[in-house]
Amino acid sequence: MSELFRLTEVGHRYVRGAAPALEDVSLALRQGRSLGIVGESGSGKTTLTRALLGLLAPSTGSVTYRGEPVPLGRRGGAAARRFRRRVQLVLQDPFASLNPRARVGEIVAEPLRILEPRSDPRPRVAEVLAAVELDPGLARRWPHELSGGQRQRVAIARAIGPRPEVIVADEPVSALDVSVRRNVIRLLRRLAEHEGVTLVVVSHDFGIVHRLCAETAVMHGGRIVEQGETREILERPEHPYTRGLLESIPRLPPRNARERAGGAA
Repeated sequence: MSELFRLTEVGHRYVRGAAPALEDVSLALRQGRSLGIVGESGSGKTTLTRALLGLLAPSTGSVTYRGEPVPLGRRGGAAARRFRRRVQLVLQDPFASLNPRARVGEIVAEPLRILEPRSDPRPRVAEVLAAVELDPGLARRWPHELSGGQRQRVAIARAIGPRPEVIVADEPVSALDVSVRRNVIRLLRRLAEHEGVTLVVVSHDFGIVHRLCAETAVMHGGRIVEQGETREILERPEHPYTRGLLESIPRLPPRNARERAGGAA
């Protein structure tokens, strides 16, 4: 099982002299072992996600992908293009993350046109829309004509278009109605189990993470206070902060015996 991301003693301060947003964070993401990053607002989840994606340079420590430094920003030539192909992002708000002036087909095709400029993106667009259980005919629609669940599926289709190894999903269902959350969770789980995509799920909700992730890192005050197998953390949390999260954060009710047993792994 190959290693994808590795963070080694990563720290970050946005302002000199201020409290660190990240402090001494070390973790690894292995291929096929989806990772949940759990914590409340202000715990450091967003800063950690930005470091993973190369959107900020940590003040201390290092972030690597397959043993190479993660390229920073949108520049970086061939190394940056390889990284963007391998690692894709799904944001929290499906409406805000889609260009309202572009049709669905253009939105899904955008990363393909950037990463594969010599290829016709239309066959792949139809393929990934079908993969997220959307009618390929929706390619002609505008984002405002879709439901919230459909828009999030479009965002996922855009992410899987370049055939990434990793999808970083930042609060992927928190903006959706409860009635459509299950379908999006089921879709992400299918991508992980059958399409070979490794997920990084950033969330405040253990109820989402335990359905999608084999491993979990719990963040508090810019640090990882507990990490390990998701099932072990759910059944035997060691840190008081983790126990508090499990007691206070609502979870989706289980659908079947497997989910009641915490069948994320």
